[in-house]
Amino acid sequence: MNIAILGAGAIGQLLAHQLAKAGAAPTLLLKAGKPCSASQSFGCLTPEGESLQTFSQCTLDAPASAFTHCRLLLVTLKAYQVLDALQALLPKLPLGCHILLLHNGLGPHSKLQPRLDGRGLSLGTTSQGALRLGPHQIRHTGKGLTQLGHFAGPALADNDKALLLRAIPGSEWLADILPALWGKLAVNAAINPLTALDDVPNGRLAEAAYQPTIDAIIHELVQVAAKEGLQLQAHALLKRVRDVIELTADNSSSMRQDLLHGRPSEIDAINGYLVQLAQRHGLELPINQKLTRQIKQREAAL
Repeated sequence: MNIAILGAGAIGQLLAHQLAKAGAAPTLLLKAGKPCSASQSFGCLTPEGESLQTFSQCTLDAPASAFTHCRLLLVTLKAYQVLDALQALLPKLPLGCHILLLHNGLGPHSKLQPRLDGRGLSLGTTSQGALRLGPHQIRHTGKGLTQLGHFAGPALADNDKALLLRAIPGSEWLADILPALWGKLAVNAAINPLTALDDVPNGRLAEAAYQPTIDAIIHELVQVAAKEGLQLQAHALLKRVRDVIELTADNSSSMRQDLLHGRPSEIDAINGYLVQLAQRHGLELPINQKLTRQIKQREAAL
């Protein structure tokens, strides 16, 4: 095992296919106790046809010897799953293993950093689309931009950085990844809770009735970002949000899907993350606080 992917959902499998196509041999890490074969065939449907790849599999409760040669770990879990999963895995990873977090929202990165024991940490975001059709089959539903960048500890090895950029279409490495992640956070903070609470597709948020709330979400986010040392422009973020609403008009947000299927949402890593930071700085974010509270109430009622 040289490259491992923790989170064998749609995006995890998509990245595995892309890495395999680029000549790597990623291993998919499954939940502890989950039955798996040493290797398994996975399919990826694209407009060009179906791609079949065979990936090695390993469970999180495998002995440390299974991870001896792991040099890169991609984490594609839900934000609220990251810390618990890595807490059990970190003692087994070699100190030279670099970790790349790819999830919605922010927060786990700052909590993970003190636990790295000298390992490197990079962060990323992707707007590639993938839909899981079954345990071992996905559909690549849309191309998109993938942005990656260093956050803490030793830098990712040049050959692994080159591999990721070669493997993932439309990817780029940024010298400062945080502004990009906050840009994605703005999109998620505006679209996810509103579509989830009203049970509507993204395109409905273009209606006039939603605009004052969207404006308030973004202006509150810009205030918090400024306290964190990031100078973001509200008008640019609002344009990005409205562009995404238009481009993904028929899509159902991940938070809407989570509530519809009775799953926990990532609200704590999105609007809840903004509220948490605001409290540290003595700020009040009435709109984001209200949305966070409403989503948590819906979750509690599931």
